[in-house]
Amino acid sequence: MNTLIEIIRKNILKSKHALKMALLGLIAFSCTDVVDISVPTEAPRLVIEASLGWEKGSLGNNQTIKLSLSTPFYDLTPSPVTGASVRVENVTNGDVFIFEDQQDGRYTTADFEPIINNTYNLEVIYNNETYTAQETLIPVPEIDRIEQSRIGGSDEEELDLTIYFSDPENEVNFYYATFLEGNDLLPLRVVLSDEFTNGNEMSIFYEENEADEADEILPGDMVDIYLFGITEEYYDFLDTLIEQGDNAGDPFATVPIRLKGNFINPENPDDYAFGYFRVTEFVNEVYTFVE
Repeated sequence: MNTLIEIIRKNILKSKHALKMALLGLIAFSCTDVVDISVPTEAPRLVIEASLGWEKGSLGNNQTIKLSLSTPFYDLTPSPVTGASVRVENVTNGDVFIFEDQQDGRYTTADFEPIINNTYNLEVIYNNETYTAQETLIPVPEIDRIEQSRIGGSDEEELDLTIYFSDPENEVNFYYATFLEGNDLLPLRVVLSDEFTNGNEMSIFYEENEADEADEILPGDMVDIYLFGITEEYYDFLDTLIEQGDNAGDPFATVPIRLKGNFINPENPDDYAFGYFRVTEFVNEVYTFVE
C-alpha cells in the first residue's frame, strides 16, 4: 500500500520529467539563449508519514510512523530522522501509545488500540520542537461486490471493473479508494463523498489509463483494491493532492500550491511539518480478471 509521502514523491518525479522535456524543447528552438531555471530552496523540514490503518476484522495493534527530513528538489533520497519522541494519545479515553525509535527513521508500537469514532492526537518532539496533529478514526463499509465488464469505459474492447458498497444512512461520509494493477508504479486514487447518495449503494469505476496501450488489462491480471473511511478534512487534502498530481506535466494547468497537511507547531507556527496524520479503517480486496 503506497504511503501518502511516496505518492507525493512520485508526483514530484513526474513534475521533474515535465521540466526536463520543457528544457529539451527550449534547447531545440534556441541554440544561443541561456535558460536559467531557479528552483526554490529552503532549510530541511521535518516530514512525518503517519498513516495508522486498521484493516476491518484485524487487531490493528502493530503500527509504524516514519520520520525524515525534506530534501532539495533534485534529491528524492529520504534522510531518516532518529532520536525523536513519538506518542499517540486517544483523546476520547486517555490511552497513550509510545512509538519506539528503531534507529532507521521508523517508530513502531505493538499495542495500538483502534476504536471507531475515537479521536487521536499525534505528538512528535524533534530538535526541541513539538509537532501535533489530530484525527478521528472513521469506519468503512465492506465492499459488497466487484463486477468486471467491457462496457462503460473509454474503450469498450478493454476490461474494467466497478466496486459497490453500501453507504450508511443519516450521516455524512467520505471515502478514499486506491487501485493498483500489475506493474503500475502509482495507484489510481479516487475520493468521493455521499453528498448526493446518502444511504444508497455507492460505486467506484476503475479502468487502465487509456493513453498507455501497453498497460491493457488482460484476463489473469490482478488489481489490489483499498477502500478507506476518511474525515472531511482528509478528503479535502486528498482532493487537492490528486488534482495537482493529475495535472503534473500539463503546461496549461494551474501552478501547484504548497500543500500543507494537518501538522502544526504550536510554539513556532512557521516551522510546521510536512505530511498528514490519518487514522483510518480500511478494507482490502485483490480481484483477478477473468475472460
